[in-house]
Amino acid sequence: MLLLTDELVDTIARLAHEANAGLCRAFGDDSQPSWEDAPAWQQDSARNGVIFAIDNPDADPEASHECWMAEKRAEGWVYGEVKNATIKTHPCFVPYGDLPPEQRAKDHVFQAIARTAFAILQ
Repeated sequence: MLLLTDELVDTIARLAHEANAGLCRAFGDDSQPSWEDAPAWQQDSARNGVIFAIDNPDADPEASHECWMAEKRAEGWVYGEVKNATIKTHPCFVPYGDLPPEQRAKDHVFQAIARTAFAILQ
């Protein structure tokens, strides 16, 4: 049985976050800070995404996105054309099928990194 420790979650979350930030930059979006500069809410969201991916190995990227939306909804986030943490708006706060391809790609990459890193780092 593989053990998911807080330290391992943090390490994998950092890897996945940095990969997603790199994807964002590749798509022309420079709004994603490095892990060290990311606010606590963003780091916590990455940690939660890692836990979901590992605890739900058969979940697809759409399920991951739905989990992310549920977390954000519970925190008061809503759809907005621009991501704004102060007023809690996010352009990805839409059904998975309505996301642009590059945003769906981030969910695929995040899950792949989380699951592969967990298997390797154990």
